Amino acid sequence: MLDIGKTAPDFSLLDEKGQNKTLKDFTGNWTVVYFYPKDDTPGCTKEACTITEVYEEFSKLGVVVVGVSKDSPASHKKFKDKYSIPFILLSDESTEMIQAYEAWSEKSMFGKKYMGISRVSYILDPEGKVVKVYPKVSPDKHALELLKDLQDLI
Repeated sequence: MLDIGKTAPDFSLLDEKGQNKTLKDFTGNWTVVYFYPKDDTPGCTKEACTITEVYEEFSKLGVVVVGVSKDSPASHKKFKDKYSIPFILLSDESTEMIQAYEAWSEKSMFGKKYMGISRVSYILDPEGKVVKVYPKVSPDKHALELLKDLQDLI
């Protein structure tokens, strides 16, 4: 995982609208960056929807939420529209950002090993420094965990 106190790696990725976003775009805001394996799958949908349920609280705190997966911008748009997700979803088809944020790891399913995205989240301060790391995320409880930690930090 990224070290607390270090500046998060910069990135340049497309969002669900096809607009380029970089880390600098979020300077001045507390930011949650969360990584998830795939749009519209059970765990990923649960995580996105629970964040959506408390998103107004994130907004009141001035927190920007950014979800990142390998899915295309078009896939992200469908996912956002289907579940009324109000926050930014970034497409990292090359996995460059995912790897830089150490959310790319070996996984195993039915005895077969493969590389994939781990559920990892970070809270970044307004200068883009890592202040909190979540190396293993529970999709149904993570939103409230983030919110509580942000309320304590801000």
